[in-house]
Amino acid sequence: MNGTMLLPGDDRDVLTGLPGLETAALWLDGAGDTGFVQAMMVSLQRMPAVNLAYGMAGGDRVLVEVARRLRDFVADELGPKAMVARAAGGAFLVASCAALSRERWQWLAEALGRAIARPLMVDGERLSLAPRMALLRGRPGEAGAALLDRLDQVSGDLQRRSGRRVLWADGSHPARGRSAASLEGDLLGALHRDEIAVLFQPQFSVATGALAGAEALARWEHPGFGRICAETLFAVADRGDHVAQLSRHIGKRALAMAASWPTPLRLSLNVTAEDFAVGDFAASLKAALEASAFPAERLTIEITEQTLITDFEACAAALRELAALGVSVALDDFGTGFSNFRALKALPLDALKLDRSLVVDIEQDPRDRAILAAMVAMSRALGLKVIAEGVETAGQLAILQDEGCDLFQGFLRSGPISAEQFAAMAVA
Repeated sequence: MNGTMLLPGDDRDVLTGLPGLETAALWLDGAGDTGFVQAMMVSLQRMPAVNLAYGMAGGDRVLVEVARRLRDFVADELGPKAMVARAAGGAFLVASCAALSRERWQWLAEALGRAIARPLMVDGERLSLAPRMALLRGRPGEAGAALLDRLDQVSGDLQRRSGRRVLWADGSHPARGRSAASLEGDLLGALHRDEIAVLFQPQFSVATGALAGAEALARWEHPGFGRICAETLFAVADRGDHVAQLSRHIGKRALAMAASWPTPLRLSLNVTAEDFAVGDFAASLKAALEASAFPAERLTIEITEQTLITDFEACAAALRELAALGVSVALDDFGTGFSNFRALKALPLDALKLDRSLVVDIEQDPRDRAILAAMVAMSRALGLKVIAEGVETAGQLAILQDEGCDLFQGFLRSGPISAEQFAAMAVA
């Protein structure tokens, strides 16, 4: 099924749910009217080998996961002035009409490439993809079809250059100036100066609408590049092997800020594979809890299956140690990965967090609602709570209420806010 499948009268890709090239061309036409558009073609050259090794079903699962990473990255880093589409096979398009510098566009491409290249599991085996990124800036008045054709030519040229990962349409040289690699020193300085901001994504009760807690998120206001969101921030940290340092910095700050929250508001912290790899994660988190005086029983650790890939047993042991302290564990991005059911059996889980892709179409697509209902029923059978993310409409929330979800987060009620804003919300 790796080829792009079209619905009658619609070019939306059935496999990934992304728009196809016809819709992308129309979007680019409109974006071009603003006078500025930049685009990149993301190519997964190893997809034919993946299909041969794991079958078309395995290849489809890989494409669905890559599409999810693309959607999340674009939503966090580029926002509403951007679009992501599936071109064909293992190729995807990302475009933006925001006024971004050439330097920043390349830096975002590098960060997106690393996000896609993070290991994933297929049939119990660890797989890493190395995407190639063809970049261009639209010409004044250039039609969307012409831009796509030019980008396709650059992408083909890039595939013939075995040593290159990023290539611009106007030549093979990279953007001049500061790249993602040069941001590593800036990041270390920002950590030392406590310049990494912690924001909070509020979570609410589905049944009552009451504030239930928040998920801690990181943002970096870089003096040259502007706002750097979590995905790219961790990609920069990954280049210099500073992910665990960054993660622990965020956790300590979030716990200190949450210590004054009224009971029973909860705090959720995201945990990375690097946190577990250090070997003392449970002890380190216990010390942070004691230093902040935040109650362990009001803390939730959010993990993804990507976190578990490197050493599942070591991660499970650390989580069991934390669970004994009263810390809750939620499996994040549920419904998008490959090894979730093993995690359901082996980990001390308290909740499943449904990925936003499982919520976005539940009002329009009966199949999506059926999948949601099945996941909630399974969670209930296992004694787990259900948290839905990416809730943007009242209709989505009404369906979550009907199906029995416990908590939700999303722009329907609030996007990420500062610690001061959350404190005010908590006492309102």
